[in-house]
Amino acid sequence: MASRLQRQLQLLSAHLVVALVALVVIGGATRVMQAGLACPDWPLCYGSFLPGRQMNLQVFLEWFHRLDAFVVGIGVLVLATTAVLQRQHLPRWLPWLSSACLVLVAFQGALGALTVTLLLPAAIVTAHLATALLLVMLVSVCHQLLEAGAVPIAAEAPARSSGGPVLRAGGLVPGPGTWSRQTAPPWWPWLAGLATLLVAGQSLLGGLMATQWAASLCFSAGSGCAWLAAHRFAATPAALGVLLLAVLTAASPGWCRQQRPLTATAALLVIGQIGLGVSSLRLQLSVPGVTIAHQLGAALLLAILAALTCRGWLARALTSGPQPMSAPAPAHRAVLSPSPAEVVHG
Repeated sequence: MASRLQRQLQLLSAHLVVALVALVVIGGATRVMQAGLACPDWPLCYGSFLPGRQMNLQVFLEWFHRLDAFVVGIGVLVLATTAVLQRQHLPRWLPWLSSACLVLVAFQGALGALTVTLLLPAAIVTAHLATALLLVMLVSVCHQLLEAGAVPIAAEAPARSSGGPVLRAGGLVPGPGTWSRQTAPPWWPWLAGLATLLVAGQSLLGGLMATQWAASLCFSAGSGCAWLAAHRFAATPAALGVLLLAVLTAASPGWCRQQRPLTATAALLVIGQIGLGVSSLRLQLSVPGVTIAHQLGAALLLAILAALTCRGWLARALTSGPQPMSAPAPAHRAVLSPSPAEVVHG
């Protein structure tokens, strides 16, 4: 039951990561299209669930943003409720992490209501974005932990012999069937974590710049250029951190080979982000699609980096803690005619 339940929760968490990335992107599109107040009331839109008469592009963006947020909230509620009710069959960390995600979703909903009722204050909008990015990273980590897997205690012995993951009292120990027997280099999780923090800071700085319309004001009136300069300056260490992680992973053997697809994807996203950022500045933010694609790249990059950081620390945990999955094989002994006691006890 436990393994099947975990597979279902793993699938749910994967869908939640996609929905959260979409939520960030749709929220960015709502801001770019100046549709943040297209629905003047909350939580309904023009007093109804589906405003048919008032529907246009701006109203649709704001309405769909709220719909996606509602779907995400239901998904996180299902994840947290299942984790609490079935906690005896699941890893001990899952109820805590899923409950933290649920609290963030509730906080995010309150911030969403304040953005409408207080008419888009910059501080509230920025906090709304920061909470969404934190949710993306936390749910991505939750998915990685679920993907690492755990088996019921009754199946612990077969899992050890077959290379599957093992559940112990402290929680989760990935098995060599899911993660390589080789561990991550000592520097790897630290570098991945640093790259994640740099990209998160850069994304938050971009959100601060966007909520104050600093780039538009810089181009039109020459004010607010300090925010734009800070965003461009912070892009350099963030990009270098991700690219360095990708290069060192490509050059390292063993466990790092398994991470190359994700690190290469992160590097490509960074290169794409640089191109999109330069293009949006040269176009003076006149093409909404470029700006929205820039925000999509940032959300995807954070989800991938959070997953990589989680993988690195999990792999390091395999060597720093007990190694329950490499139990020695029992000695072979010849048994010509086993006694009834031997048959009963295996």
